[in-house]
Amino acid sequence: MTTAQTGRAAPPGAPAGGAAARLLAGRAHQLNEIGLLAAIAVLYIALGSSAEGFLSVHNQLGMLRDAAMIGIAAWGVTLVIIAGEIDISIGPAVAFSSVLVAKGSTQWGLGVAGAIALTLVLGLLWGGLAGWLRAAFDVPSFITTLGVWSVLGGLGLYLTDALPVTLPESGVFEVLGGDLLGVPTAAVIMLALFAVFAYVARFTAYGRSVYAIGGNAGAARLSGISLTRVRVLLFATTGLLSAVTGILLAARLGSGSGGAASGLEFDVIAAVVIGGTALAGGRGGMLGTLLGVVFITVIGNGLVLLGVDSFLQNVVRGVIIVGAVLINVIVARRGRGTPTS
Repeated sequence: MTTAQTGRAAPPGAPAGGAAARLLAGRAHQLNEIGLLAAIAVLYIALGSSAEGFLSVHNQLGMLRDAAMIGIAAWGVTLVIIAGEIDISIGPAVAFSSVLVAKGSTQWGLGVAGAIALTLVLGLLWGGLAGWLRAAFDVPSFITTLGVWSVLGGLGLYLTDALPVTLPESGVFEVLGGDLLGVPTAAVIMLALFAVFAYVARFTAYGRSVYAIGGNAGAARLSGISLTRVRVLLFATTGLLSAVTGILLAARLGSGSGGAASGLEFDVIAAVVIGGTALAGGRGGMLGTLLGVVFITVIGNGLVLLGVDSFLQNVVRGVIIVGAVLINVIVARRGRGTPTS
């Protein structure tokens, strides 16, 4: 079984006995995914019988759109967390991106194509800057992305006076905010990116480097892996994916807003962790994150359809998410033969 299949990097020079440990880690990861599939099935059965309209085609397509808002950024954040880092800037980055594309296509005279290009380039730059600060000065990634979170959140509100900026009429925005062959465009993009990131994580040298850094950064450096290059690429990727999500959100809403996507970073991180990616780094996978995205989306949609008070929705979601993470941790520990207490 390969390192990518087990979801954990083996440090250079590891003893042969480590193969057994990696096999157990892979088994734990599979158990986590099976448990998530079972939980999603239970949710569908429960909500299908209790929440009117839950199983309707219209609602399922709506959930796909909601899942895309979480999933696109989650692919990048999965790799970031596997590498032992964290990115909490997703929400403000998405909101600021929606403002950039709206301002650029209307007030700044860039046109639709120019505004989209500007947004994507700036997303790469602010993400890359966070990664460079982490790599060059050893600033904890929580602090660097917290700074990005604050700066982009403030800029988004400042540029718009906390008011939405309406997008111009455009066939491009209609397609991005609409459907392709009956499937939400955002969902199509999310699934296409999922395939790309799943391949990168499992079958490329870059993906193996990410797992190696998360498993043992010191050993990875000694084996010739450039920690600076990988970390800059990781955060540049999450910046780019946040920009993509912001463009799609603006197209969906018909406007850009500095107050949009509030709290999105928590849903993204929750989906990744629920999917089995270890916050300590070195273990995780895209399939688990995909299931985590579905789990989070179904819960959110079901609570709305059941008419749960908006203030209590966060309480219920929080309890369910923490419970799911605890179950996954216990399953993972048992799969590795680690005592739970």
